[in-house]
Amino acid sequence: MLGDWWSLLIIRDAFDGISRFSEFQKNLGMAKNILSTRLRTLVAQGILQVSPAADGSAYQEYLLTDKGREIFPIIVALRQWGEDHLFAAGEDYSRLVENDSGQPIPRMTPIGHAGQALNLGNTRVVKVDEE
Repeated sequence: MLGDWWSLLIIRDAFDGISRFSEFQKNLGMAKNILSTRLRTLVAQGILQVSPAADGSAYQEYLLTDKGREIFPIIVALRQWGEDHLFAAGEDYSRLVENDSGQPIPRMTPIGHAGQALNLGNTRVVKVDEE
């Protein structure tokens, strides 16, 4: 699911406050059938839930579940990488900021037990049964 580009974009937009089918379609420019399939999959996987529209209209909204909200750090890391590498100088883009200060959120960096920044050079992968 997270390996699917469209699903990641839908999740990103859900974090940005988009909740209706038509809003996702307009923002992402997706074909209706592809969007419908991805939304169904995200609901089936417990990332999104379908709810009646908050304004009382006949529309449905797709809202992040607790499981979906746990994807936030992944979206932040991808956003920050994109801000650094995907935009030309002077090109407009959106930035994630703190509500209270209005300042961009600090760079996401994994921190080790001793407080050091972690990277490929000071980490390794071990199988669970080898710990």
